[in-house]
Amino acid sequence: MRVLIVEDDAQVRAAVAAALRSAGLAVDEAADWAHADLSLTVNAYDCLILDRILTDGDSAGQLYGRRQQGMTVPVLMLTALDDEHDRVGGFEAGADDYVAKPFFTTELVQRVRALCRRGGVTRPAILRVGDVEMDTARREVRRAGVLLILTPKEFAVLEMLMLRDPAVVSRADLIEHCWDELADPASNVVDVIVAQLRRKLGEPALIATVRGAGYRLLSVP
Repeated sequence: MRVLIVEDDAQVRAAVAAALRSAGLAVDEAADWAHADLSLTVNAYDCLILDRILTDGDSAGQLYGRRQQGMTVPVLMLTALDDEHDRVGGFEAGADDYVAKPFFTTELVQRVRALCRRGGVTRPAILRVGDVEMDTARREVRRAGVLLILTPKEFAVLEMLMLRDPAVVSRADLIEHCWDELADPASNVVDVIVAQLRRKLGEPALIATVRGAGYRLLSVP
Protein backbone atom coordinates (compact mmCIF):
# COMPACT_ATOMS: atom_id res chain seq x y z
CA MET A 1 0.00 0.00 0.00
CA ARG A 2 1.29 3.45 -0.92
CA VAL A 3 0.17 6.66 0.79
CA LEU A 4 0.73 10.37 0.12
CA ILE A 5 0.77 12.75 3.11
CA VAL A 6 0.02 16.42 2.34
CA GLU A 7 0.84 18.35 5.53
CA ASP A 8 2.69 21.65 5.95
CA ASP A 9 3.65 21.03 9.58
CA ALA A 10 6.97 19.20 9.23
CA GLN A 11 6.78 17.69 12.72
CA VAL A 12 3.27 16.28 12.22
CA ARG A 13 4.16 15.06 8.74
CA ALA A 14 7.24 13.25 10.01
CA ALA A 15 5.33 11.62 12.88
CA VAL A 16 2.55 10.36 10.60
CA ALA A 17 5.04 9.14 8.00
CA ALA A 18 7.06 7.29 10.63
CA ALA A 19 3.96 5.56 12.01
CA LEU A 20 2.80 4.46 8.58
CA ARG A 21 6.24 3.24 7.52
CA SER A 22 6.57 1.28 10.75
CA ALA A 23 3.29 -0.41 9.82
CA GLY A 24 4.75 -1.44 6.45
CA LEU A 25 3.19 1.17 4.17
CA ALA A 26 5.12 3.08 1.52
CA VAL A 27 4.86 6.81 2.20
CA ASP A 28 5.52 9.92 0.12
CA GLU A 29 5.35 13.42 1.58
CA ALA A 30 4.30 16.85 0.32
CA ALA A 31 4.00 20.19 2.12
CA ASP A 32 1.59 21.84 -0.32
CA TRP A 33 -0.70 21.18 -3.27
CA ALA A 34 1.95 22.00 -5.86
CA HIS A 35 4.13 19.13 -4.70
CA ALA A 36 1.10 16.91 -4.07
CA ASP A 37 -0.17 17.36 -7.62
CA LEU A 38 3.24 16.40 -9.00
CA SER A 39 3.27 13.20 -6.92
CA LEU A 40 -0.32 12.37 -7.85
CA THR A 41 0.57 12.76 -11.52
CA VAL A 42 3.47 10.31 -11.50
CA ASN A 43 2.50 7.81 -8.78
CA ALA A 44 -0.51 5.61 -8.00
CA TYR A 45 -1.67 5.92 -4.39
CA ASP A 46 -4.00 3.81 -2.29
CA CYS A 47 -4.79 6.71 0.06
CA LEU A 48 -4.18 10.45 0.46
CA ILE A 49 -3.80 12.01 3.94
CA LEU A 50 -4.67 15.68 3.61
CA ASP A 51 -4.24 18.52 6.10
CA ARG A 52 -7.35 20.73 6.00
CA ILE A 53 -5.47 24.05 6.16
CA LEU A 54 -2.27 24.35 4.13
CA THR A 55 -0.10 27.35 3.33
CA ASP A 56 -1.84 27.58 -0.05
CA GLY A 57 -5.34 27.69 1.44
CA ASP A 58 -8.24 25.53 2.60
CA SER A 59 -7.82 22.04 1.17
CA ALA A 60 -11.57 21.48 1.00
CA GLY A 61 -11.90 23.64 -2.10
CA GLN A 62 -8.78 22.13 -3.66
CA LEU A 63 -10.07 18.61 -3.02
CA TYR A 64 -13.52 19.39 -4.39
CA GLY A 65 -12.01 20.69 -7.63
CA ARG A 66 -9.90 17.57 -8.08
CA ARG A 67 -12.86 15.31 -7.37
CA GLN A 68 -14.74 17.15 -10.12
CA GLN A 69 -11.79 16.42 -12.41
CA GLY A 70 -12.05 12.71 -11.68
CA MET A 71 -9.59 12.06 -8.83
CA THR A 72 -10.82 8.88 -7.10
CA VAL A 73 -8.07 8.08 -4.56
CA PRO A 74 -9.55 7.76 -1.04
CA VAL A 75 -8.82 10.81 1.15
CA LEU A 76 -8.45 11.07 4.91
CA MET A 77 -8.64 14.69 6.02
CA LEU A 78 -6.44 15.50 9.02
CA THR A 79 -7.29 18.76 10.74
CA ALA A 80 -7.63 20.87 13.85
CA LEU A 81 -11.05 22.08 12.60
CA ASP A 82 -13.39 19.67 14.33
CA ASP A 83 -16.86 21.16 14.73
CA GLU A 84 -19.88 19.74 12.91
CA HIS A 85 -19.82 22.41 10.19
CA ASP A 86 -16.16 21.71 9.39
CA ARG A 87 -16.68 17.95 9.28
CA VAL A 88 -19.68 18.25 6.98
CA GLY A 89 -17.72 20.63 4.74
CA GLY A 90 -14.86 18.15 4.53
CA PHE A 91 -17.13 15.28 3.52
CA GLU A 92 -18.98 17.47 1.01
CA ALA A 93 -15.63 18.39 -0.54
CA GLY A 94 -14.89 14.72 -1.16
CA ALA A 95 -13.13 13.42 1.95
CA ASP A 96 -13.78 9.77 2.84
CA ASP A 97 -12.71 10.06 6.47
CA TYR A 98 -11.99 12.89 8.89
CA VAL A 99 -9.57 12.78 11.84
CA ALA A 100 -9.15 15.67 14.28
CA LYS A 101 -5.86 16.80 15.77
CA PRO A 102 -4.54 15.75 18.21
CA PHE A 103 -4.91 12.09 17.28
CA PHE A 104 -3.59 8.63 18.12
CA THR A 105 -1.24 7.38 15.40
CA THR A 106 -2.34 3.77 15.99
CA GLU A 107 -5.92 4.70 15.16
CA LEU A 108 -4.80 6.76 12.17
CA VAL A 109 -2.86 3.79 10.75
CA GLN A 110 -5.95 1.56 10.99
CA ARG A 111 -8.15 4.19 9.34
CA VAL A 112 -5.63 4.54 6.51
CA ARG A 113 -5.54 0.78 6.04
CA ALA A 114 -9.34 0.70 5.83
CA LEU A 115 -9.34 3.41 3.15
CA CYS A 116 -6.61 1.61 1.20
CA ARG A 117 -8.73 -1.55 1.15
CA ARG A 118 -11.78 0.44 0.06
CA GLY A 119 -10.10 2.19 -2.84
CA GLY A 120 -7.74 -0.43 -4.23
CA VAL A 121 -7.93 -4.08 -5.11
CA THR A 122 -10.01 -6.21 -2.78
CA ARG A 123 -7.77 -7.47 0.01
CA PRO A 124 -9.25 -10.45 1.86
CA ALA A 125 -8.63 -10.57 5.60
CA ILE A 126 -6.90 -13.95 5.20
CA LEU A 127 -4.67 -14.83 2.24
CA ARG A 128 -3.63 -18.42 1.58
CA VAL A 129 -1.18 -19.88 -0.92
CA GLY A 130 -0.25 -23.50 -0.32
CA ASP A 131 0.65 -23.92 3.34
CA VAL A 132 1.28 -20.19 3.82
CA GLU A 133 -1.42 -18.16 5.56
CA MET A 134 -1.36 -14.37 5.94
CA ASP A 135 -3.65 -12.51 8.32
CA THR A 136 -3.62 -8.99 6.87
CA ALA A 137 -5.46 -7.46 9.84
CA ARG A 138 -3.19 -8.90 12.53
CA ARG A 139 -0.12 -8.61 10.31
CA GLU A 140 0.80 -12.25 10.90
CA VAL A 141 2.19 -14.88 8.53
CA ARG A 142 2.34 -18.60 9.22
CA ARG A 143 3.78 -21.45 7.21
CA ALA A 144 2.53 -24.91 8.09
CA GLY A 145 1.13 -23.31 11.25
CA VAL A 146 4.46 -21.82 12.34
CA LEU A 147 4.48 -18.06 12.96
CA LEU A 148 7.10 -16.23 10.90
CA ILE A 149 8.69 -12.98 12.04
CA LEU A 150 8.74 -10.65 9.02
CA THR A 151 9.81 -7.04 8.72
CA PRO A 152 7.15 -4.57 7.46
CA LYS A 153 8.79 -4.52 4.01
CA GLU A 154 8.99 -8.31 3.81
CA PHE A 155 5.31 -8.48 4.76
CA ALA A 156 4.39 -5.92 2.09
CA VAL A 157 6.25 -7.78 -0.68
CA LEU A 158 4.78 -11.16 0.30
CA GLU A 159 1.30 -9.63 0.50
CA MET A 160 1.65 -8.27 -3.05
CA LEU A 161 2.83 -11.64 -4.35
CA MET A 162 -0.04 -13.45 -2.64
CA LEU A 163 -2.63 -10.95 -3.87
CA ARG A 164 -1.40 -11.32 -7.46
CA ASP A 165 -0.93 -15.12 -7.33
CA PRO A 166 -0.51 -16.89 -9.76
CA ALA A 167 0.55 -13.91 -11.90
CA VAL A 168 4.13 -12.68 -12.21
CA VAL A 169 4.80 -9.44 -10.31
CA SER A 170 7.50 -7.25 -11.82
CA ARG A 171 10.19 -5.49 -9.82
CA ALA A 172 8.70 -2.20 -11.04
CA ASP A 173 5.30 -3.13 -9.57
CA LEU A 174 6.87 -4.07 -6.25
CA ILE A 175 8.80 -0.79 -6.16
CA GLU A 176 5.64 1.13 -7.06
CA HIS A 177 3.45 -0.41 -4.35
CA CYS A 178 5.85 -1.35 -1.55
CA TRP A 179 8.40 1.48 -1.59
CA ASP A 180 8.12 5.26 -1.65
CA GLU A 181 9.67 7.77 -4.04
CA LEU A 182 12.95 7.74 -2.11
CA ALA A 183 13.66 4.22 -3.34
CA ASP A 184 16.15 3.88 -6.19
CA PRO A 185 14.52 1.69 -8.89
CA ALA A 186 17.99 0.76 -10.17
CA SER A 187 19.07 -0.65 -6.80
CA ASN A 188 18.77 -4.24 -5.63
CA VAL A 189 16.37 -3.51 -2.74
CA VAL A 190 13.71 -5.85 -4.14
CA ASP A 191 16.18 -8.70 -4.62
CA VAL A 192 17.44 -8.27 -1.05
CA ILE A 193 13.93 -8.42 0.45
CA VAL A 194 12.99 -11.42 -1.70
CA ALA A 195 16.17 -13.23 -0.62
CA GLN A 196 15.29 -12.57 3.03
CA LEU A 197 11.74 -13.81 2.45
CA ARG A 198 12.98 -17.01 0.83
CA ARG A 199 15.21 -17.70 3.82
CA LYS A 200 12.41 -17.09 6.34
CA LEU A 201 9.82 -19.05 4.37
CA GLY A 202 12.13 -22.05 4.20
CA GLU A 203 11.57 -25.18 2.13
CA PRO A 204 10.00 -26.10 -0.16
CA ALA A 205 10.77 -22.88 -2.04
CA LEU A 206 7.75 -20.61 -2.47
CA ILE A 207 9.06 -17.68 -4.54
CA ALA A 208 10.32 -18.18 -8.08
CA THR A 209 12.30 -15.69 -10.15
CA VAL A 210 10.98 -15.29 -13.69
CA ARG A 211 13.96 -14.02 -15.63
CA GLY A 212 13.32 -10.64 -17.21
CA ALA A 213 9.81 -10.44 -15.73
CA GLY A 214 9.87 -10.49 -11.93
CA TYR A 215 8.66 -12.93 -9.29
CA ARG A 216 5.75 -15.30 -8.74
CA LEU A 217 4.65 -17.79 -6.15
CA LEU A 218 5.09 -21.49 -6.77
CA SER A 219 2.35 -24.03 -6.34
CA VAL A 220 3.31 -26.00 -3.25
CA PRO A 221 1.36 -28.45 -1.10
